[in-house]
Amino acid sequence: MGSQVSKQVERRKTIHTQKKTLYDLKSSGEDYPGSEYHPTDRKNWMSGLNPEKLHINQIVWPGTHDSATNKIGIPLVTRPFAQCQSLSIYNQLVKGTRVLDIRVEENRRVCHGILVTYSVDVVINDVKKFLSETEHEIIILEIRTEFGHEDPPEFSKYLEENLGEYLISQDDHVFGKTITEVLPKRVICVWKPRKSPQPKTGDPLWSAGYLKDNWINTDLPSTKFDGNLKHLGEHPPVSARKYFYRVENTVTPVADNPVLCVKPVTRRIHGYARLFIAQCFANGCADKLQVLSTDFIDEDFVDACVGLTHARIEGKV
Repeated sequence: MGSQVSKQVERRKTIHTQKKTLYDLKSSGEDYPGSEYHPTDRKNWMSGLNPEKLHINQIVWPGTHDSATNKIGIPLVTRPFAQCQSLSIYNQLVKGTRVLDIRVEENRRVCHGILVTYSVDVVINDVKKFLSETEHEIIILEIRTEFGHEDPPEFSKYLEENLGEYLISQDDHVFGKTITEVLPKRVICVWKPRKSPQPKTGDPLWSAGYLKDNWINTDLPSTKFDGNLKHLGEHPPVSARKYFYRVENTVTPVADNPVLCVKPVTRRIHGYARLFIAQCFANGCADKLQVLSTDFIDEDFVDACVGLTHARIEGKV
């Protein structure tokens, strides 16, 4: 018992030290090319950046982690342990989100671990509603079978039938195209089944290898921050690669820590998205940044990504 208490005391000290490390690093500055830019209309921010000039591989895509967890579990009971977003999919898109991370189980319900929530139909309907209200916004929709679950039967067919008119087919040439050149198609749907066949070149859906990340399972903010920088630096620049690479500006609860609710844990890193982008420049890997995701997305996070995108197309980077 005494050793457990001692371990937790040391754990709290480590968390405090790492939080202070990021706080102190912030004094080095959060400015970067485009950091002062704020879109006038986040719902249509891609449209505001000139779709004829904006190439797919120039975009810094603001994404959400565990996107469809706004109503997961039981309020005040299990929800705080699994909820990573408070907004609906539609409202996330209106706020400026352009990459969605959706986990499903065998009955086509969205889930996070063992907890389930509404049907994936809710996600698809929200996406289609948003697309019907905009003209130039492109979405990366990642749907994966959650670990420990089976693939939903005939799920590829389901996605193609429900999103077919919007789907940008799997094609390496897409990365070098402008938004205008891929229209009227609007959705890059990456389907990551556990056992079912992967989509192939030319298919309406994209295979798992087109959206990569290096997940670091930790609740230590500086550990995650530094690890994200390290892994990002190992990839080619966006202009030279044919896949999307995601950095998760999140930390998550771990079993050996008494704080298991998502919100107080992820807040340890949530406010440092701009610092991360600035540090990408300081470390020479800003040209590799592409997808940046977060829990509980807000306007400033979106603006941080859109600002760098604006700087890229204006030739300021």
